[in-house]
Amino acid sequence: MKLYCLSGHPTLPCNVLKFKSTTIMLDCGLDTTSVLNFLPLPLVHSPRLSKLPGWVSKDGTINLEKELKECAGRVFVDAQPEFCLPERELLDLSTIDVILISNYHCMMALPYITEHTGFTGTVYATEPTLQIGRLLMEELVNFMERVPKAQSATSWKNKEIQRMLPGPLKDAVDVWMWKRCYSMQEVNSALSKVQLVGYSQKVELFGAVQVSPLSSGYSLGSSNWIIQSHHEKVSYVSGSSLLTTHPQPMDQSSLKNSDVLILTGLTQMPTANPDGMLGEFCSNLAMTIRAGGNVLVPCYSSGVIYDLLECLYQFIESANLGTTPFYFISPIANSSLEFSQIFAEWLCHNKQTKVYLPEPPFPHAELIQTNKLKHYPSIHGDFSSEFRQPCVVFTGHPSLRFGDVVHFMELWGKSSLNTIIFTEPDFSYLDALAPYQPLAMKCVYCPIDTRLNFHQVSKLLKEVQPLHVVCPEQYTQPPLTQSHRSDLMLELQPPPMPYRRCSVLNLPFRRRYERIYILPELANSLVPSEIKPGVSVATVSALLHSKDNKHTLQSVPKPPPMPPSKKRKRVIEEPPVALAPKPMLSGAVALEAFLATLQKHGITEVKVEETADGHILHLQAEDTLIQLEEDGTHIVCDSEPLRTTLRDLVLRFLQKL
Repeated sequence: MKLYCLSGHPTLPCNVLKFKSTTIMLDCGLDTTSVLNFLPLPLVHSPRLSKLPGWVSKDGTINLEKELKECAGRVFVDAQPEFCLPERELLDLSTIDVILISNYHCMMALPYITEHTGFTGTVYATEPTLQIGRLLMEELVNFMERVPKAQSATSWKNKEIQRMLPGPLKDAVDVWMWKRCYSMQEVNSALSKVQLVGYSQKVELFGAVQVSPLSSGYSLGSSNWIIQSHHEKVSYVSGSSLLTTHPQPMDQSSLKNSDVLILTGLTQMPTANPDGMLGEFCSNLAMTIRAGGNVLVPCYSSGVIYDLLECLYQFIESANLGTTPFYFISPIANSSLEFSQIFAEWLCHNKQTKVYLPEPPFPHAELIQTNKLKHYPSIHGDFSSEFRQPCVVFTGHPSLRFGDVVHFMELWGKSSLNTIIFTEPDFSYLDALAPYQPLAMKCVYCPIDTRLNFHQVSKLLKEVQPLHVVCPEQYTQPPLTQSHRSDLMLELQPPPMPYRRCSVLNLPFRRRYERIYILPELANSLVPSEIKPGVSVATVSALLHSKDNKHTLQSVPKPPPMPPSKKRKRVIEEPPVALAPKPMLSGAVALEAFLATLQKHGITEVKVEETADGHILHLQAEDTLIQLEEDGTHIVCDSEPLRTTLRDLVLRFLQKL
């Protein structure tokens, strides 16, 4: 059993598991942190960005003024932003049979995998994962296609040139693997390969293994996966949460008795408490509005935004913010808010019960009815005529490199009354703000990450007790910035097996058993012999038939009768005599009892030596060796009569089948 690791990002995993005769891809996350090296894509022409000076090396030997621009001491690529794809050279991706998706954040690289590698398999995901994943892909394509950039920058990727660039461009890895965004046509083609599954539904793969999704408690429809055969079980835990938020709670008990547990997608903010961050978010928002400023919240269009809106719903009245408009701007704003209300069966129990009252499970429905929350596909059109300040704007993309957020950064960045509040943990907020410096607006960092922290995961692993744990190497050491914090890493016995991008792990358990079916007529012919109370054994001669990983024992077909020969034979040939099979021996030779038997037969000088597999008996007077092992007995002797006697003594201790 092998695990191929194609992504270096622990919360955006992409691994391939070879198990029995199947090749299974576990998630295909898209590492979008690479876009932080690019200049933002403004929706309206930005004089500030267009006047940025080009970069020339200090000695003047490298001139990349057209490709690279300098801003506040940092260098950025002036081209369409590109994403870091999962590794595609480590194994032939056309051999992948199925792709299992755990949540909508971990499927963003799907079109790159299904459309450009010769993939012919099936993708399995839950319905909310597919529908919200589709929306997020649509939004990403929309952001890119709204602001097309003709020029593409490739000269800076030359290894010799990249070495000379200032950081962080100099340290960017696998830059030749970076690719522009896919098209809507590729998204539709990729998602047409998805087959929907429900929690605990068992899916057979070629008769070899069964896969089954379990609720992971992190987002709408998010799953952990169980991959099992008759005798082995692998659990894949990715992006799970034990907090009581809007999704169905995590199913922990089904993870028990795993041979291997592959663990990814822990919290990126192990020291930040989500409840504390929500409180800080609300108080900073209220403070800014009261001072007459605007609040900008760069966020994804699904997920934490539902919890933020719910939190604000309870907070608005007590903080006297009843008249402040809240705007949610995204090409998929309307669909995202509506989808969250219709996936009732994927929600936690108290939200499910509201549906039967009937009430909308999320309070943002009421905010929309009372006109406190308004949603728009973009800043153009209705929004520009209805927009009034001070206000709160939720919009994407959290990287601040594309989407409507770029316009608000240019619009509000020069005033210290305004505040930007970061809630998504995927991007370093300082790197996100770098191309907008110098910036006057206040910046607040309230990362809300509900995924498992190290304390919760240690407790979970103690309860489910897998034999082996496999995880990204980042989880086996404390963070670089807090090297003294040994509580921010996984400490397990036995220690977890770490992996990094491009590593191939041989998983540490061997398949020892295979299930075989036996036909009724063959079973009927067996003659069992009891070898100990409750245990019977029978010998069988049969034909093994294997098809679609199902193995069946069938009766041996009788040979066809010989056709009558025209030539007269002088001698009538006798049919061959079928030899009776030799009896099989079972049991163990007890050492003390065997020595006593030898003594009765006049063999007294016996030297006993213990070995790793059993014992060696040296009969000194007879110059003979007897090796007693668990699965066999060897007699080394020159005298044939003595050998026969010893053999008969050994046989007394064994049972014939």
